[in-house]
Amino acid sequence: MAYIQEEDRKYLEEQFSKLNREVTLRLFVRKEGCATCEVEKELLTELAGISDHLHLEVHDLDAEPELGSRYRVDKAPALVVEGERDYGIRFYGIPAGYEFASLIEDILDVGTGEVDLPEEVRQGLEKIDRDVHIQVFVTPTCPYCPAAVRAAHKFALLSDRVRADMIMASEFPVLADHYQVMAVPKVVINETTSFEGALPEEAFLQKILTG
Repeated sequence: MAYIQEEDRKYLEEQFSKLNREVTLRLFVRKEGCATCEVEKELLTELAGISDHLHLEVHDLDAEPELGSRYRVDKAPALVVEGERDYGIRFYGIPAGYEFASLIEDILDVGTGEVDLPEEVRQGLEKIDRDVHIQVFVTPTCPYCPAAVRAAHKFALLSDRVRADMIMASEFPVLADHYQVMAVPKVVINETTSFEGALPEEAFLQKILTG
């Protein structure tokens, strides 16, 4: 079964022609207790086949716990998008629906080294003096969620201090309940600050700096 339709594949071929750096899609799965792991593996296999600059590596989280610890991955499916290094970009759950676009744009950012952020936001990121963990809870049908995910992932790409997770709420209901996710996108910063909705990048950054 093909997950990427021919028309979409042609569009992705055109987009991925911009890649000038190697991008690794590092997928962590579990053989048991993960209903969507195999589907995501098949989807990413198709995606990686579109460009020679894209590489898929699949790891069993239970069989390779040390690698999971190194990447600070504790649940599956988990996707790490990395280039020359691990930037802290994570997708927990299948990046389906609107979030597929977030994944494509992340790949383009990592694979071109070009990140679209205002200069004032770039300067603000340099003021972060402690580790920041951002969790963005989403659903596949939420049209506002990608903006929050993309902002968080851009911050992670440009700041060594930031680690940013997209979390598909429906795939991790216990975690969603823990953070009282009633609406999406819901953003949780370092367990101490949270907000709902997709804020402009400048306002998002201020939440981090003042949280």
